[in-house]
Amino acid sequence: MINSKTIIRPAKAAPPVGPYNHAVRTGNLLFCSGQIPIDPANPTAPFPEDIQAQTVRVLENIRAILEDQGLTFAQVIKATVFMVNLADFARMNEIYSRYFTADFPARSTIQVAALPRGAAIEIEVIAHYPG
Repeated sequence: MINSKTIIRPAKAAPPVGPYNHAVRTGNLLFCSGQIPIDPANPTAPFPEDIQAQTVRVLENIRAILEDQGLTFAQVIKATVFMVNLADFARMNEIYSRYFTADFPARSTIQVAALPRGAAIEIEVIAHYPG
């Protein structure tokens, strides 16, 4: 049997910056698109300069998607972090560890040349629905 694909568009999430959805559910997995530090209350505002402030905004955007689906960071099983400057890795981790506090998900961190709208960080996650 083929699993169906359910498109997730949370009302509280920032609008996508391209032709993609916030997340897609298939079976008991939620695949969240990469989130950049867009403020849902002011989507055209410039991003904060500080990597920690950008990381908070990105993780709050992820939280909005997870909460829309009745999930928390505890259900995240994989995270991929894209950073423009790996010299910011430790400062990003300080914030990341406030959201992921136990039974950490698998994670990859990759340095990239650039991210949309000049963001310094983008994070995508895969979460598992309980049950």
